[in-house]
Amino acid sequence: MTDHNMYSEIILMHNRSGHNRHALSGETHAERGHNPSCGDDLTLHLRVVDGIIESASYTGSGCALSQASISIMIDLITGMDLDSAKNMANDFFDMARGETISPEAEEALQDAMAFQNIAKMPARTKCGTLGWHCLTASIAETTADDVN
Repeated sequence: MTDHNMYSEIILMHNRSGHNRHALSGETHAERGHNPSCGDDLTLHLRVVDGIIESASYTGSGCALSQASISIMIDLITGMDLDSAKNMANDFFDMARGETISPEAEEALQDAMAFQNIAKMPARTKCGTLGWHCLTASIAETTADDVN
């Protein structure tokens, strides 16, 4: 199986799975992301306790890329501290822009590497990064809440 086929299978699997698509009991943050150009409308739900993402899920609807990307992201960030999640999101954004990321970042991104060629499809970049933008907005809000 080629890398392209393997990555396509990962995206399809996460899109179909739905294991992260549900309401979240006891959420501390919810961040809606909307992409009017294709209709993606997803909300990331987080439960953050003492700076750790204890649980995460998403609700809404979107294309296969947006739903697979947010699902993969949730698998990666659950149990992670906010700084690590923010760093991972920054690595994902760099990768999505076609920038070279470190081998350590590639390893940490695991299944999210399925989106490594999204920079070659500018119209779909917003789809693949939507959930990650919800994450960084939630982290910024959480950090601001801690300061106040």
